[in-house]
Amino acid sequence: MVESPAMSKHNITTGELVSAFLEACGVQTAFGVVSIHNLPMLDAIGRRGKIRFVPSRGEAGAVNMADGYARTQGALGVAFTSTGTGAGNAAGALIEAETAGTPLLHLTGQIDLPYLDQGRGYIHEAKAQLEMLQSISKAVYRVWSPESVLGVLREAVRTALTAPTGPVSVEIPADIQAAMLPQPDDFSPLPVPISHPRESSLDQLAERLATAKRPLLWLGGGARHAREGAIRLVECGMGMVTSVNGRGIVPEDHPLTLGAFNMNPDVEAFYQSCDLMLVVGSRLRSNETKIYRLKLPEPLLQVDADPLADGRAYPNSGFICGDSAVVLSGLADRLEGRLQIDPTFAHDLAAAREAAIAKLQDTLGPYDALVNALKTVIPSDALWVRDVTILNSTWGNRLPKLSDPRNGIHALGGGIGQGMPMGVGAALGANGRKVVSLCGDGGLMLNIGELTTAVQEKADVTLLVMNDQGYGVIRNIQDARFGGRHYFTDLRLPDFATLAKSLGMPYWSVTAVSEFGEIFREALSVKGPALVEVEMQTIGPFKVPFAGPPVKTE
Repeated sequence: MVESPAMSKHNITTGELVSAFLEACGVQTAFGVVSIHNLPMLDAIGRRGKIRFVPSRGEAGAVNMADGYARTQGALGVAFTSTGTGAGNAAGALIEAETAGTPLLHLTGQIDLPYLDQGRGYIHEAKAQLEMLQSISKAVYRVWSPESVLGVLREAVRTALTAPTGPVSVEIPADIQAAMLPQPDDFSPLPVPISHPRESSLDQLAERLATAKRPLLWLGGGARHAREGAIRLVECGMGMVTSVNGRGIVPEDHPLTLGAFNMNPDVEAFYQSCDLMLVVGSRLRSNETKIYRLKLPEPLLQVDADPLADGRAYPNSGFICGDSAVVLSGLADRLEGRLQIDPTFAHDLAAAREAAIAKLQDTLGPYDALVNALKTVIPSDALWVRDVTILNSTWGNRLPKLSDPRNGIHALGGGIGQGMPMGVGAALGANGRKVVSLCGDGGLMLNIGELTTAVQEKADVTLLVMNDQGYGVIRNIQDARFGGRHYFTDLRLPDFATLAKSLGMPYWSVTAVSEFGEIFREALSVKGPALVEVEMQTIGPFKVPFAGPPVKTE
């Protein structure tokens, strides 16, 4: 008689080892698609019953959900995919996680070890799967034996969580997943290293900051965990602006923050009145710096956990390699009570911010009233999740104020269709807070199947679907740059009311902005998924069409 894993006290399957290790890492929820080539791992998760497994309708959605969950929790996300096509389906979502620096463990199967890399047409075999994953992950590992699984997983999780964080893929052949091995005595993960700069480097940087009268912080996504030090420096009188991924590190209602109004003309003019900028944990990406032509204050100093960030986007006058939380707290220790800030600085910053807000609102036309109604009814602690759509690119990335860096999630890499599944994942990690997911009709269709996941898992997410019957931003670009020729942007769409009804999802339609506040308040009261469709063709166009990110032309 073959002894089952459940009967043995000393031998377990590799799949069970995977589950036990994830439990030791504190993982409570994982996402994925069940397959013959990951079934030993998922069978163990099911039998042990300690990790909630969310069955998505596609691998791309699974990784997006794990990404949204991880950003919400500030912890490791976990996604399972199958081999070959299944792993390939996750590619775009892994690129998004890599772009956003999300710590994510992607566990994928692989064909049985004796047939691996032989090109014999084994079911689910894919040429160079490891190389494909390497190009879209922070790191990638292949397991070659049951005995090496725990060591590989420990290193994979450590790598994912080490700044600069990112997704790590691990291939485990199906026969290794099913193999038996002695149960380890210890499943604990490895400690995650934190980069500490030299104290003398912090002393020197603090001295440079102490001489500034109008200093400005630029905080990016790499500083999302550095809230304590950032707030202390702003309370010392430093001004602050963020990338879109750094929003909420300091609450955006603070009088000394510009929020994410980082390239408005009034803000750019304000930059020139500043006598120092410290960039922390930001790549100063092209779409937030007018393709690296935005004129930033000088001297420009830089802090990043990645040594390769030194001078990569902008030349700097000084660089410190170190963890952003360590550096900002260290600077606050050295600077509290020392800064001699220009008494007009706060007033000038506030004036630049208010001018930027007014100019943005003036471009929105009828949607300005919608935005104001949204800000009135949305809970202050709600998670604001956005797909790539005109509404997000204009006001969604900037106007609704965020009070916490974990409250804002968006498709940073610019791929459409990822906001809705990220919203589902965020809702499953939100610990009772409401999640609002802003989507366009075109983007929603790319992952439409994940609506069924939202319903099945009772994800508390309100979908705000802005329906302009196609790819609106591309139409605007075609108007601006291609003589108004609209090719390939009109889409056949489902009737969203019928679709929602078929899923048992509450649905509302908005045909006038005056209706929006009351309707959205009602939708937010639903416990579970709900869909609000804003019919943009009925409401009308923006006052100023959005045709992509602004660029510096002179």
